[in-house]
Amino acid sequence: MAAHARAAALTHHRTLAVQAEHDRLTDLLRRAALPVSAMDFESQLRHYQPRPYPADAPGTDDRQEPRWEDFAPAEPPAADPDSGPSRRLLDSGYQRELAQARLTHQRALREWRTRRAEAGSPAADESRRAHEAAEEARARAVREYNESLEECRRAYRLAEPAAVESLLERALAAAETATQDLPAPCRAVFRPLTRTAVLDLDLPPLGLVPSLTGYRLAPDGDILPVPRPPADRATDYLRLVARLALRALQAADAVDTDEILAGVVLNGWLRDPAMTEPLCLVSVDADRDALARTRLLPPGTPYEERDDEGVYADAEQDEALVRLRRLGAAVTPNPYAWAGIQPAAQAGATVPAASDLSANEFAQLVRDLLTRGGIAQWSVRLRGPAGLVATGEGAPGSSLPGRWVVWASRDTAPIGTEQIETLAEAVGEESAERGLRLTTGSFTDEVLDLTAEASHRHLHLIDGDGVRELAGTHLGLPLATGC
Repeated sequence: MAAHARAAALTHHRTLAVQAEHDRLTDLLRRAALPVSAMDFESQLRHYQPRPYPADAPGTDDRQEPRWEDFAPAEPPAADPDSGPSRRLLDSGYQRELAQARLTHQRALREWRTRRAEAGSPAADESRRAHEAAEEARARAVREYNESLEECRRAYRLAEPAAVESLLERALAAAETATQDLPAPCRAVFRPLTRTAVLDLDLPPLGLVPSLTGYRLAPDGDILPVPRPPADRATDYLRLVARLALRALQAADAVDTDEILAGVVLNGWLRDPAMTEPLCLVSVDADRDALARTRLLPPGTPYEERDDEGVYADAEQDEALVRLRRLGAAVTPNPYAWAGIQPAAQAGATVPAASDLSANEFAQLVRDLLTRGGIAQWSVRLRGPAGLVATGEGAPGSSLPGRWVVWASRDTAPIGTEQIETLAEAVGEESAERGLRLTTGSFTDEVLDLTAEASHRHLHLIDGDGVRELAGTHLGLPLATGC
């Protein structure tokens, strides 16, 4: 009987420990969804507030001797108008106030005389000089810091990578303050060619999510663990990942007050000692318009949980995951099976090749190149990981006049005549005057011969070498070789 009671108590104790893990996850989910403060340049400015010398502080006026009249308490009112002053002086409360006021006056008088005696001493002069020197040093430190911050701001407005990355990483670090007990560092790389920030977010370990619901006591006295369904555990981990990813996106979007960024790519990486390489579990490729359309985090309170679900909700109904998927995020179906996904872009290449760019980056690059060339009123009709189809209007006096159909893609194999014929059909369907086939690869000899014919001279070709040359000419920035 005693053994069974001990086993029951141990079962209860272990179940409470599991419940504490669930409570911690609940708290992390709540805090990870809290809005973050924007760490822009204005919020980082320092302000100098001078501190007065102690002898010059309010209440330490040495010009006049403390007067008794300033300390004397008011006499108590007379209960009988006909009674004399002697009756008021017998009031016990008034006598206590009077004694306290005399002590305060004598103390102030002694301090005044001491300050007067020390006012002209070398020690007092040295103390004042030291105070003034310390205040000057404080003011200079604040001024120099603000000047350096202004230099950083100028460099940021010029889209210098080091300045943009420094600002982003400060904002990302500040966003972590709500969950300091859950390290989730995020590093930033800025690519000036496409004005895109690539963020690498380190995800929490898989063991953070409880694998048990508790323990139960078997009839034979054994203490048995009660495992959670694997799908529930995977859902809970993805809910936390979604909140951390949205928080990082919000921090990057909120700090970019001068709109230097055209887009943000975020990759969430699981780094486990058992794996030789980190595993990408979530990847987001969002342009500025998509970030502006999506409410990344609630303005006041965290995501609300339904009463019938508690802290755990179905992955398809979780608000954070829904918002993340609205941004076109790719999310692993099962993190515990180490099912990785392909990241939208890698953060390693500051000077990328076309193949290193995300889909949004490639679309932005093509648009920038052709807009600088004279095509305006840009309208994307189709866009995918490999490329895009768009229309545009060139001004009559520009180098690219008229209505255009643009087909741009990243290719490894040479472009054949079939695609050129397809472009010619699209030009006719759009009532355009010209067509442009842009590829990061090359064209076959048959394509070159076909576009030289009179029937296809309204179609223009740009190969990989041409793309790199245009990037250097119109954007003043390099594009690395390679597909």
